[in-house]
Amino acid sequence: MSQRYEVRISGTGGQGVVLAAIIMAEAAAAGRKGQKVVQTVHYGPQVRGGLSNAELVISNKDIDYPLPIGLDLVIPFTEQAMDESAPLMKENGVIIYDPALVPKVREGWAAPIPLTQLAIDTTGRKQMANIVALGAALVFCPHLNAAGFTFALQARAPQGLAEAFSKAAAVGEKAARKIKGHLRFAATPSPED
Repeated sequence: MSQRYEVRISGTGGQGVVLAAIIMAEAAAAGRKGQKVVQTVHYGPQVRGGLSNAELVISNKDIDYPLPIGLDLVIPFTEQAMDESAPLMKENGVIIYDPALVPKVREGWAAPIPLTQLAIDTTGRKQMANIVALGAALVFCPHLNAAGFTFALQARAPQGLAEAFSKAAAVGEKAARKIKGHLRFAATPSPED
């Protein structure tokens, strides 16, 4: 397993990007003894609508540089988020995306999951797409385990939403397990594509 694993969750303000990254960071820290995690956030001046990036570096060694060098996992909630993340993707990086929000994924192991529709169908709230994505990330990120993930998810669920968070994460995990064996690496397209 790689010593350094990098994640970016990216979208517009109001999509729960920062909350998702906080939950993932806490899950990674709680899930494996001695695992180190740094979580950072970058966003524009807009409260809602501007691009937000929340990034994690996970390692079993000290983290000397807190920003991503090569992304192992990307969860983009907009096309702009995908476009800005693509240049940092590692060759075998995984992209968990909602085809309704990001219609064209350019490179990587693309895991198309209807995050928003699953959130609506399961909880009645499209704002839970970030939690559905976290459930899917549990399948693809080798630095997460179920116990740490459940702990972090329940600790960060707003009052009255713990059950909805659990349902949303469970449906995301189920969807990811269903497609994981069918993913195939897509070569980076030429600039003309």
